[in-house]
Amino acid sequence: MEEIKIKFSNRKTLGLTVDSKGVTVRAPYGTDQQKIDAFVSRNTDWIEKNLRKMEERRQSLGEVKKLTREELEELADRAVEYIPQRVAHYAAKLGVTYGRITIRNQKTRWGSCSSKGNLNFNCLLMLTPPEVIDAVVVHELCHRKVMNHSAAFYKELHRVYPDYDRCDRWLKEHGPAVMARMLG
Repeated sequence: MEEIKIKFSNRKTLGLTVDSKGVTVRAPYGTDQQKIDAFVSRNTDWIEKNLRKMEERRQSLGEVKKLTREELEELADRAVEYIPQRVAHYAAKLGVTYGRITIRNQKTRWGSCSSKGNLNFNCLLMLTPPEVIDAVVVHELCHRKVMNHSAAFYKELHRVYPDYDRCDRWLKEHGPAVMARMLG
């Protein structure tokens, strides 16, 4: 198995991610190495299964046409025009406020919401169907009410955007090919 990175933060539980950057254990500050090692050991099958899936996905993508810097700038310009309108629309439906909206060129995330209510969105969303963009917008805005991925979060998400699961499946299926177009 490849090297496992450890990131400490103010979280309460141990967590694992497998992505294009590798395997990361997220741990509460002060967690001892023995506890982390035991956690990794208990989850070895899951880690290996997800590493295999990532490799299969990478191979199935083959050689993708990377976007030029100019194309990325054009996507970002379109996103700056389009996404804030969608945020305003759904923020009103949810009854939430938000801070700054930033459009970025990201390799691993479609969007994020900070604890201060600032929203970040990936310019590559402009390569997805409009309903997928809306699903990501609503997902991030729901974090203004619930700052985790609990049942309460998903209940609110599905209340406002009942078609979320279909859009999420679209991103899981087609998202890696879209992300693979990012430069570098």
